[in-house]
Order: sequence, then C-alpha cells, then structure tokens
Amino acid sequence: MEPYITPIINHFEKIILLNAKEKAYVTEAFQPRLYRKKQYILQEGDVCHVLNFVVSGCLRMYTINEKGTQHIVHFAAENEWISNLMSLYKETPSEFSIDALENTTVLQIKREDLLQLYGYSPKFNRIFRVLIEEAYAQLQQRFLLSISASAQEKYRYFTQAYPHLLQRLPQTQIAAFLGITPVSLSNVKAELLRLK
Repeated sequence: MEPYITPIINHFEKIILLNAKEKAYVTEAFQPRLYRKKQYILQEGDVCHVLNFVVSGCLRMYTINEKGTQHIVHFAAENEWISNLMSLYKETPSEFSIDALENTTVLQIKREDLLQLYGYSPKFNRIFRVLIEEAYAQLQQRFLLSISASAQEKYRYFTQAYPHLLQRLPQTQIAAFLGITPVSLSNVKAELLRLK
C-alpha cells in the first residue's frame, strides 16, 4: 500500500475494516493532487468530475451573487470531503466554485471510478452511505441555523463544529460562511468575550 493512501484507508476503516484487495482497489482508484493556495479545483460553470478527500490543507466551496457577495457553503480540512455532488452525479455545470485557502493535498476519485468502487464491494456502498448520511445531517443542522439562529448562535455552532479552523481562517471567510458581515462577526466575538 502506498503511504499517500493511508489517511483515506484510516478514514474508511473508522466505518468498516477493509481487506488487502479492497485497500489495493482504493489505492488504484484515488489519485493524489496538490493545489496551491488560491488555486481552483472547480470553477462555477464547469462540470465537477472528481470527489475530493482532504489529506492536508483547507478548501472552500462558495458562490458569489449578483451583488458581489460571497456565500461560503462548505469548508473542508484534513479528513473531510468536498465536491459539488449535484454536478458530479448529474454531470451538469456547477453553481459553485471550489478553491484552496491553503496549499492543499487531496486524494481524488473520478466519477466513473467511484461508481466502479461501489460495484467492487458492498463495503464501499456502506462507507459512502454513512458519509453521505453524516453530511446530510450536518447540512440540515446548518440550514436550520441559517433560517432561525442569531449571529451569536451561528458563531457558537461554528466554534463547536470547526474548532480546527478558528485560527486558520480569516474572519472574512468565517463571516461569509455564517452569512453575516465581518463587522457583525467582530461584534459577536466582542460580546462573547464580555460574557466570559
């Protein structure tokens, strides 16, 4: 087994153990790729062809509205996944861009290789079902917060869900993820400091 594949094997084996042949198939299916800071993985309007597992670094998925406001829908750091799944599975143009906030190494699997992986062993169907269920649950939580939570509640959620990103991301990026202005984020942080 190639050393570069170890993080994703460990990630999969938190769900179910893989045998030697299954590990070899993962090694064949996933390719390492390095993206430099600010480099695009996917640009809005392009079709997404790969699913990305982050080995090191940090990526963001976002869109920019007609007023020029950036809306970040997802961050992915170590041991997390990122892709525009609708574009990947339906082979349609992406409404989102994905780029690197830091120099980032990913393991990528192409759509056709992913579909073959599903057919290779029922274990991969189970692994990706669990991963998709977890991601969907997080998306529901995030949606609920976006429509009903105060700026302070949104920031508290971010600090609990993404503690590993607090010191790595600029405040403007966190504010765009939370759907508030950088000034509002500064006010929330000041208020929380006062309450301590």
